[in-house]
Amino acid sequence: MLVESTTVPRYVAFLRAINVGGHTVKMAQLRGAFEALGFVGVSTFIASGNVIFESDETESAALEQRIEAALRDSLGYEVATFLRTDAEVGRIAEQAPFPQVEPNEADTMYVVFLRAAPEEAARGRVMALSNEQDLLHPLGRELYWLRRGSLLDSTTGVADFGKALGGMPTTVRNANTLRRLAAKYPAARS
Repeated sequence: MLVESTTVPRYVAFLRAINVGGHTVKMAQLRGAFEALGFVGVSTFIASGNVIFESDETESAALEQRIEAALRDSLGYEVATFLRTDAEVGRIAEQAPFPQVEPNEADTMYVVFLRAAPEEAARGRVMALSNEQDLLHPLGRELYWLRRGSLLDSTTGVADFGKALGGMPTTVRNANTLRRLAAKYPAARS
């Protein structure tokens, strides 16, 4: 007998420009905006634009557009939205994109979220930004960035990535944040 799954997909929305660049948004307001869209199980994770919610909708691009329109109406400015399922977040958090690098205390890994996997030319432009202190590895819809030393000393950054990607919107999270977020939903990867 075939049993249909009644599990509602859980998503994480990674929002750009929440509580940075002069914009301050209370997490209660952000949760309210997502609940007004009919999403359930809405919660936020640290005050940097990470919203967890459940929806029976499965078309990520359409969901991203709905969320962006609602946030534009609610907040009064554009908020690029990058959706991943909780299982995808788990896989992203487990990635080891620089196995040849011996880690040191000053290293910080970041994940740059993209709307789509970059085309070959854009991948080449991104890889041209990589150097001994800023190691880059595009993989699917993510760009892994290993910063070896202080971020303040970096010769590249998010604006450079956007240009190299042909203006594709991005948002960045520290890999430690993603690991903590993935740890909240360990069953999602099993």
